[in-house]
Amino acid sequence: MPEPTLRTALRRVFKLENRRTAIRPGRLQSFEEAGRRLTVYLPPGYDEGEGRRYPVLYMHDGQNLFDAERAYIPGNHWRLQEAADTAIGERAASPMIIVGMDHAGPARIDEYTPTRDPKHAGGGRAAEWATMLMETIKPAIDARYRTSPEDAGVGGSSLGGLVSLFLALKHPDVFRFAAVMSPSVWWNDRAILNEVDAFDGPRPRMWLDVGGREGVETLRDARTLRDRLLAKGWNDETLRYYEDRRADHSERAWARRARLVLEFLFPPA
Repeated sequence: MPEPTLRTALRRVFKLENRRTAIRPGRLQSFEEAGRRLTVYLPPGYDEGEGRRYPVLYMHDGQNLFDAERAYIPGNHWRLQEAADTAIGERAASPMIIVGMDHAGPARIDEYTPTRDPKHAGGGRAAEWATMLMETIKPAIDARYRTSPEDAGVGGSSLGGLVSLFLALKHPDVFRFAAVMSPSVWWNDRAILNEVDAFDGPRPRMWLDVGGREGVETLRDARTLRDRLLAKGWNDETLRYYEDRRADHSERAWARRARLVLEFLFPPA
């Protein structure tokens, strides 16, 4: 058999490299539980490794995560599936399941805030939301998919970031990691800082971020929250603080940081 030409050899090399670098997609499923739409991201390879179990990230404001048409501003969504596919495909993150949980529409503010704010005449139902998440939604996900039930976390932005922080502080035995993006620390005169100061438990792995164009007070609040967490024992391994100087308070800005979040919360084995 004649020796292969240089051109043939190069084609074989490039084909091999393309196979190695191709990003395999995960897939989405949707269903309702207790009147709440859940959109579930299953990582690439989920259907092949029947014995493998996966950590789960429960994300708030599910309308904005995967579907451009359902986003608060149509077309501006987090592209979370693409972020997860790329992070996993490039082996920058371990495979995970992501559950996007729709918010409750007009009741969103009440569910996503831990205290009632007289200035806004509402809020304070986050504890009820925590009960629904832990006693209804999470068991349904654990029963339906190959999860690692003890390896769960929460995440969100704005008020979704606030309630995610609250859940991680109140239930660190259930939620072992959290994505706290552009959190609404301002709610009810920064009452969430009292929860941080009173915290006494195992420290969830936590991502905290803010955009430089979200306003002076928002930036100050995020830095204050970071400092309070550090004072309570979080460190460089358990807390990642990130300031995106050019970012505003928008789905588009959070989409740009989504992959960084997944890589920190789910480091490759």
